[in-house]
Amino acid sequence: MSHKDRILIFTGDGKGKTTAALGMALRSFGHKIPIVVVQFVKSDCQTGEFAALTDMAGCQIILAGLGFVPKPDHPRFADHCRAAEEGLRIAAEAMRSGRFGLVILDEVCIAVSLHLLAEEAVLAALAGAAEGVTVVMTGRGATAGLIAAADTVSEIRMVKHGLQAGLKAQKGVEY
Repeated sequence: MSHKDRILIFTGDGKGKTTAALGMALRSFGHKIPIVVVQFVKSDCQTGEFAALTDMAGCQIILAGLGFVPKPDHPRFADHCRAAEEGLRIAAEAMRSGRFGLVILDEVCIAVSLHLLAEEAVLAALAGAAEGVTVVMTGRGATAGLIAAADTVSEIRMVKHGLQAGLKAQKGVEY
């Protein structure tokens, strides 16, 4: 297996998919590997990860989402699709350029699952990655095609979550 073939997925209904990917970003940063994170669906630049990543030399973070995704028959659904497609265009260019050793496509799995992006378009972007680029994809509902393209897939399963017990989202834990 060549280094280019490193494609990882963190999927499932549990908390920690983005956190796992950001752990890889931290590891890569420690090795001075340039990083880009494209966040699909997410639109909040007030999160701890956004603040930290923007402060890390050699790391870029791009918000390519509009937040909560409405049903496909909603008038704004097309706007979400366009935002995701632009995010994928940016991510594909980053993967092709060879400027980044780690490209994180945060929430791309749910973007495909919700039909914001075509699975084939994501697979084509992955196929165009330069030698030496590691790609990490996160999000619920990883499709069979994305799973087949990856060499490492971890499913994060929720056993219990504090939000279900009425705990509020906490800075540094949920955001």
